[in-house]
Amino acid sequence: MDAEIHELELTAKAALAAVTESDGLERWRTEYLGSNGRLKSIMGRLKEVPKDRKPEVGKTLNALKAALEGEFEAAQVRLRARSSGPLVDVTEPGIELSTGTRHILTRTIDEITDVFGRMGFASVDGPEVEDEWHNFTALNIPEGHPARDASDNFYMGEHTGIKRLLRTQTSTMQIRAMEAQRPPLKVVAVGRVYRPDTHDATHFSMFHQIEGLCIDRGLSMVDLKTALIQFAHAYFGADAEVRMRPSFFPFTEPSAEVDMKMHVKEQLQWVELGGCGMVDPAVLAAVNIDPEEWSGYAFGLGIERIAMRRYGITDIRLLFENDARFLRQF
Repeated sequence: MDAEIHELELTAKAALAAVTESDGLERWRTEYLGSNGRLKSIMGRLKEVPKDRKPEVGKTLNALKAALEGEFEAAQVRLRARSSGPLVDVTEPGIELSTGTRHILTRTIDEITDVFGRMGFASVDGPEVEDEWHNFTALNIPEGHPARDASDNFYMGEHTGIKRLLRTQTSTMQIRAMEAQRPPLKVVAVGRVYRPDTHDATHFSMFHQIEGLCIDRGLSMVDLKTALIQFAHAYFGADAEVRMRPSFFPFTEPSAEVDMKMHVKEQLQWVELGGCGMVDPAVLAAVNIDPEEWSGYAFGLGIERIAMRRYGITDIRLLFENDARFLRQF
């Protein structure tokens, strides 16, 4: 009897270890723990055991029953866990964690502001939700100007008689900087701006600009171009060039488009990066700065344009899709 009990224990546990699905587990339960199972059968033979050994053998059989029932419950838990998801082979090598990096736009912004910081420009900030005075009026954009049209702006309603909108340019921070600080001042401002453009390879309804402003006595276009050349050499390399093409902006006079010659796909090309000019006297007067005493220059550069040209990115939408495959390239 002792040998049969031991043999039953070994056979039952081996059979249970081989079970891989719920139907097999139920068959095992019927064979070993069922009312007509092998354990019940051997327990029925306890009457054949000599009287003096019945307590000992009975105790062994009860212990075997408890052990097999425990093994059965553990197998149920194991199979439920398997059915809830894929098995994890803990002997396989783990997935190596990659090192994260800053987003390409964040890195570009940090690099640009660092260059201008070394040139003496302090960083300032401002709200993304603006009023019409800061976004238009103080920048010499009068009532009725096409730039104020609802189709070209994200208006957000009116509060206490003041219309508010998502800012369309970082030039609004020029106004706030001049309100907060008397000249001389030399600042750059980086931020998101919003325009209801249709998304395509070169346009997006949200993008980033860096705005530069310098107010002092006796400034001229020479000072403006010198600042842009210094930036180009520091950021794009000693062979970078800057040129200005006449243009028009309501808040600068004279105004110019800024082109920089840089490597694009291993070739030097002229690339338009933004606009610039001397601060219009009307803008200075709007913030109570005497245009007879003070002059200033301003420039605005597109962050996405710089990043796309520098890194050979052909579609602006890639910068905002958060596709890890794209971002890992930089």
